[in-house]
Amino acid sequence: MTDTPTIFGLPAEKGRWGLVALGLVANLCLGSIYSWSVFVAPLAAHFTATLGREVTAAEVLLPFSVFLAFFAIAMPLAGKYIERYGPRRVTIVGGLLTGLGWLLASTATSVEALYIVYGVIGGLGVGIAYGAPVAVATRWFPDRRGLAVGLALLGFGFSAFVTANAAGALIAAYGVMATFRIFGAALIAVLVLSALPLRFPPEGWRPAGWSAPAPGVGTTPVCECDRRGMLRTGTFYGLFACYFVGCLAGLMAISIAKPVGTELAGVDAGLATLLVGFFAVFNGLGRPAFGNLTDRISPQKTAMLTFALIAAASVLMWLVPGVPAYVVSFAVLWGCLGGWLAIAPTATASYFGTCDYPRCYGVVFLAYGAGAIAGPQLAGFIRTATGTYLGVFPWVAALAAVGFAVAWLLMRPPAVAPAREPLPGSAVEEQGN
Repeated sequence: MTDTPTIFGLPAEKGRWGLVALGLVANLCLGSIYSWSVFVAPLAAHFTATLGREVTAAEVLLPFSVFLAFFAIAMPLAGKYIERYGPRRVTIVGGLLTGLGWLLASTATSVEALYIVYGVIGGLGVGIAYGAPVAVATRWFPDRRGLAVGLALLGFGFSAFVTANAAGALIAAYGVMATFRIFGAALIAVLVLSALPLRFPPEGWRPAGWSAPAPGVGTTPVCECDRRGMLRTGTFYGLFACYFVGCLAGLMAISIAKPVGTELAGVDAGLATLLVGFFAVFNGLGRPAFGNLTDRISPQKTAMLTFALIAAASVLMWLVPGVPAYVVSFAVLWGCLGGWLAIAPTATASYFGTCDYPRCYGVVFLAYGAGAIAGPQLAGFIRTATGTYLGVFPWVAALAAVGFAVAWLLMRPPAVAPAREPLPGSAVEEQGN
């Protein structure tokens, strides 16, 4: 194995940016789940016509929740396979399952069938593939880890903007079931092709001219520990709690963006739909922006900044729920969610190293799944109990204050480096996969 690897025929220091670009493309495909709102009304109409009974939008939203749940479950389970078989193979398997979920959705004869073919199969596929481009970025960019991870994940955040518009046009032209088939075939093709060049650097590789700073400084990990060692640190629990609060606030904002606009801010329904696409831009840009900030001022300080922004946005929406407050608050909330999807993976590598990174971040990512369930459920409960979404925002502001305190107290480099145990099946020869 050469000490001076090349990528796409370029020196690794330049060619590695091509791997980040491929990660962005892969995540653009994986994030197509965020276009689900476009399918809700057409699916409800389709099943109402074919089943001979009224199928509500609420019923059609359940496959979305099942998808996110299996996405979160698959992440920690897939981590060890990224180490064992390499990012290329794992991304291909995840891509095939993701596309298969969309293809099989076109054959569903009931909403319940969508839970399995779309929610379970598609969700597992995204959960399997999601961690691989992130792991590739963390290993090729020890010097600019946050920025690289943020750029790779940019596609997931922007996906709603791109795929929702494509889905809307295809549904209008060919129908909702044909759109599932088109999406499925396109996702398989793009994900497989984008996966082929993915690989880890040779063991010990570092960018030319870059020297690692002292452990705990900048992007250099305090320790190289495995998942078991990570779980013995207070840092992990602080990071997990902060990630949960950040995702709860952001996913709540995604789930109620349109109804809050129409009910509280008095925005026209058509404009509210356009604003969702506008917010998605902030979700995408939040990833490289906060990822880069994590490199510069540390994960802890960046986390505290996001909680200050979340609290301010929530208080603003609570006290003056008009159009300007709605636009500003939801842009901030969506942007901070995107930020946390870069802060958390960068912090995991910064605090615990990259030797067992896919498995470590897989566990941390469970906080996203918990937030995906708690955020929309909290909003729905408050809306049902009070008749308005206004009461959601003081709760989110209070949770952000708790997150700020937890970040200040616990999101610090581990005081003692836990001992790392050898990982079976993670031999050095797998690095080139």
